[in-house]
Amino acid sequence: MKHIKTVLLLGLLSGLLIAISTLLFGGTYGSIIGLGMAAVMNFSSWFFSDKIALSAYNAQPVGPETAPGVYRIVQRLSQRANLPMPQVYVVPSNGLNAFATGRDPAHAAVAVTEGLVRFLPEDELEGVIAHELTHIANRDTLTQAVAATVGGAIAYLGQMASYSMFFFGGSRNENNGPNPIGLLVTIFVAPLAATIIQLGISRTREFAADEGAARLTGNPQALARALQRLESSAAQQPLEASPAFAPLLIINPLPRNLLRSLFSTHPATEDRVQRLLALDHQLGSSRSRFVRG
Repeated sequence: MKHIKTVLLLGLLSGLLIAISTLLFGGTYGSIIGLGMAAVMNFSSWFFSDKIALSAYNAQPVGPETAPGVYRIVQRLSQRANLPMPQVYVVPSNGLNAFATGRDPAHAAVAVTEGLVRFLPEDELEGVIAHELTHIANRDTLTQAVAATVGGAIAYLGQMASYSMFFFGGSRNENNGPNPIGLLVTIFVAPLAATIIQLGISRTREFAADEGAARLTGNPQALARALQRLESSAAQQPLEASPAFAPLLIINPLPRNLLRSLFSTHPATEDRVQRLLALDHQLGSSRSRFVRG
């Protein structure tokens, strides 16, 4: 049922892109442009989602010689999860964050920031990497990359619309100029609508990845502590990133404020921590019953 919901939301996001193009450029011509953009964005995301995301964060590939600690953790957890070994990347940033990408488990990558590797204890780093591997196992990486790419195209149209408003003054005649209604919708409404749709796609996947990571490592508390550290880091040293690609990250890279809380593509960190602690209690009770038996 969750996968059906995700497919429907992705279709709605692509439909929004087509509708915006129709409003912006007008009539059948605009619909064709929007349909073409949606097709190109989805095709590109399918085959090049990993390269698009990694390029957006300037991630650099590493191996067992250049990043032995991170590589060892990814390798160990991948084997435990029965996943192919993904490519490992490091993002040159002091911010604390991580993401996974790729169209399927056989073409996946895990990226962590330099700050994450330096600052987190090993058990917490393991929890973060397990979270990203769970995204790969659940095939969330393709879903999130498609949503991010189409969302980025909508944001680009919004930027085009603002330029058009500046140069054409929001007027239109029969021969040239953009549709003024399309301009206003694209500038003010479309990015908000795209964010809300991405929110619907992303939030449930984060909860599922948290639970999967906790079960993979057997240590929900370590991931809970890591999320709290990452939340604090986002307030002090936010990771520079395109808002369209923020849903890929384990935690929202921007400082917390009222607007971010309302429209964040991530669940509240407090809610995620509470769920992990409840799961830790559940797993602890299960372990106790097993020992007594």
